[in-house]
Amino acid sequence: MPRVLLIEDDPSVREGVELGLRRRGHEVRTAATGEAGLAALGEFRPDLLLLDLMLPGMNGVQVCRRVRESSQLPIIMLTARGDDFDVVIGLEAGADDYIVKPARTEVIEARIRAVLRRIEEPGGGRPAIEHHGALAVDRAGLTVAKSGERLALAPSELKLLLHLTAAPEQVFSRQQLLEHVWEHNYHGDARLVDACVRRLRAKIEDTPGDPRYIQTLRGFGYRFGPL
Repeated sequence: MPRVLLIEDDPSVREGVELGLRRRGHEVRTAATGEAGLAALGEFRPDLLLLDLMLPGMNGVQVCRRVRESSQLPIIMLTARGDDFDVVIGLEAGADDYIVKPARTEVIEARIRAVLRRIEEPGGGRPAIEHHGALAVDRAGLTVAKSGERLALAPSELKLLLHLTAAPEQVFSRQQLLEHVWEHNYHGDARLVDACVRRLRAKIEDTPGDPRYIQTLRGFGYRFGPL
């Protein structure tokens, strides 16, 4: 089972989430502050980080940015304010998903599995490595390189790019991307998609403000290409 590091300052929430995940077989380490959580990262080596947004001292957004400086560890934010502008900032900082508190353990478990689930390679005799302009997408190895230099993509960024490149020129609505990439089978939050697209463009585009690869069709959604 995935090892989970939980950084949450509220003792009742921290203990409840920890107990629920342990009952489902997860090994869980907890921390009450961002500083303590960062210190535990190297020692515990988790598979996923559950990160409270509103932490005392170093807040969740700052922790997320620090983690992303050196790691593509999957990150799910916990927030009591799902409509808060801080959620957007957290997503821009590199979080892969977020959960509004309070949340049932089965919901948290489902989100963890969705983020960590192995990306299945599309069939149909696709080449091992696809070339799209300066991008080389290795679907088997789950890596992406630009002009020969390997890119560090967070899980949600990689899943999004793999999904878009599997059907170049096909337009996907935000809801379709939420369902296929984040596995949110309800009317989800388009901010997840938009923030991830902005982060991905910053890594793969020469000019993110004038994108060549991921194009926006206003009122419809996104597509990959044409190049």
